[in-house]
Amino acid sequence: MYAFKVNLERDELKMKVILMQDIKGVGKKDEIINASDGYARNFLFPKKLAIEANSENMGNLQNKKNAQKYQKEQEKKQAEELAKKIEGIILKIKVKAGENGKIFGGVSSKEISDTLEKEYKIIVDKKKIELKETIKTLGMQTVQIKLFEGVVGNLKIDIIGC
Repeated sequence: MYAFKVNLERDELKMKVILMQDIKGVGKKDEIINASDGYARNFLFPKKLAIEANSENMGNLQNKKNAQKYQKEQEKKQAEELAKKIEGIILKIKVKAGENGKIFGGVSSKEISDTLEKEYKIIVDKKKIELKETIKTLGMQTVQIKLFEGVVGNLKIDIIGC
């Protein structure tokens, strides 16, 4: 009688696929992963969660990434220009104030955003204006506005009592 050692472990076939959307535990959209042949053909492809990473699809993915990079660079340039423009502005806001220079209520980021849009035609989301709390005193204040990743504009605000 002969004894044979049978190797039951099979080399699993792998294929490269491009994910079309985020899949928890697998990867993020536009990521190239190695998936088992069966998983890709029986689950990812039929549900349109991934496509095969052939030369055509890889080229399309590269073009898409280049376009996104170019778009991001353009947005950053616009944000830098806007930051320069904002730093040259002194925004005057008139508010009702008491005798000791205290403001009734306060100046919020929404008021700053609205005044900037009305007087200078510059649209800035109020959430990007960094105020720890509403401004409650008269005089000059400097407020930071986050325009883009790494691009911050300093806006001078003159609070005038009336």
